Amino acid sequence: MNFTNSPDWQQSHNFSIEKKSAERKTLIVVVITLITMLAEIIAGWIFGSMALFSDGLHMGTHASALSISLISYILARKLSKDTRYTFGTWKIEILGAYTSALILGLMGLFVLIISIQRFFNPVNINYNYAILVAIIGLVVNVISALILQHNGSQEKDLNLKSAYIHVIVDALTSILAIIALLGAKYLNLQFLDPLMGLVSAFLIFRWTYSLIRDTASILLDKQTDLTLADNIITAIESDGESKVIDLHLWKLTSDKYASIICVKANGKHDLEEYKSRLKDYKELAHINIEIQG
Repeated sequence: MNFTNSPDWQQSHNFSIEKKSAERKTLIVVVITLITMLAEIIAGWIFGSMALFSDGLHMGTHASALSISLISYILARKLSKDTRYTFGTWKIEILGAYTSALILGLMGLFVLIISIQRFFNPVNINYNYAILVAIIGLVVNVISALILQHNGSQEKDLNLKSAYIHVIVDALTSILAIIALLGAKYLNLQFLDPLMGLVSAFLIFRWTYSLIRDTASILLDKQTDLTLADNIITAIESDGESKVIDLHLWKLTSDKYASIICVKANGKHDLEEYKSRLKDYKELAHINIEIQG
């Protein structure tokens, strides 16, 4: 039984990448969001707008989630040299994104309950002030989204993606709040206000499900790239004699993988040969190969 840890390809087990730019811009968005959140919640309560109040609460969940994203970046950076984290600290960011999704789901449930109550117990709304604050909230969300958008690919950085989608969804709920307030003021459609609260709750639940699904898969080491797994098997078995009898593949960072491969062979090929067959797959940062005769 032989093993290799591919020393040519990895000098360290720390595969985390510092993201100081993302961290700094996330901090800016956190401060902006907190200020706007307080303004919307207070104004929504004073002026009696459920759409505006729910938008403020929704922004509050974003403030919490953005803070978690920020803390995750900081911890991942601070603990990057801690040898207790065998494969680096990237999953701290994933755990942060997962936690922010859970918080968002709970707040979505709260908005849903309050919106249903307002259908049966409507309150008077000061439309002019409520519309003004909702527009301010929308502007803030658009600015925040533009700031976060320049950090890079949200698809590769789930922590960044969680922050980015938070403000995008919040911008949509701000638009819904404005529509509800305008409809109620000029068309006397009072039901629009709690209705938009329900729509906001739906958007929150939908996003929550999506992010929990993506982050949970990584936290549980679910094999997410089936194409890469198939390519590994094809490369190892390219001689027509070797057979992959066991394969484990999991993410180390947003675009790097670790793999444990068990190969049944007839002794004609050594570890270096199998290693060379995988050299073109740069996303494989850590490889362990076991050969069984």
